[in-house]
Amino acid sequence: MSNPLSSKPTQRPSSEAKREAIIHAAAQAFFDVGYEAASIEAIAADAGVSKVTVYNHFGGKPALFSAAVEHECSRMSGAMQIAPDGEGRPIRERLTLLGEAFHHFVSRPEIMRFDRRIAAESDRDPTIGDTFMNAGPRPMCIHMAGMIQAAVDAGELEVEDTMLAAEQFVSMVKGFGEMERRFCGRIDPDRDQDRIEGAVEVFLRAYGTGK
Repeated sequence: MSNPLSSKPTQRPSSEAKREAIIHAAAQAFFDVGYEAASIEAIAADAGVSKVTVYNHFGGKPALFSAAVEHECSRMSGAMQIAPDGEGRPIRERLTLLGEAFHHFVSRPEIMRFDRRIAAESDRDPTIGDTFMNAGPRPMCIHMAGMIQAAVDAGELEVEDTMLAAEQFVSMVKGFGEMERRFCGRIDPDRDQDRIEGAVEVFLRAYGTGK
């Protein structure tokens, strides 16, 4: 006769655990095959739940896709907080580190894939693009503007609109290379480094104080 104390009761996944499993499976499906090709049935099977459970949690594919986007954005948000270790270095070196860190992030294969998928699905639902912007790029730009403001406070830069200056710096770092990465899948490390150094040079000529 078995000892009832030695047997462990089977624990059923909690509602929150099921929700997380569904979102994880959905994110994998949506960003692998796209919105239209992804099926609720396949997502439910990958998550180990029933199709009814998926509908009970999200109501349908549109809400499930939005939840998957929010999940991926939150997962990436840490990487988007660019803060290179440049304390005590000249402003030119700190800007170069900032440009290199930003470029390293945006040129990662998973980020390029995510960017293309968001752009495609935003035509169907513009709120998806807004969700992505609010979860990642906008906070990142605010963070960069804060770094520029710190340099202004230290007398290294003269900038009236730090958010605009952050946008300008990011745009120069990306340059034409962003289109080549997005549409051609082509990366030229040497040319990208030229873009970063050029962005720093132009930025300092526009806003530098010579300190």
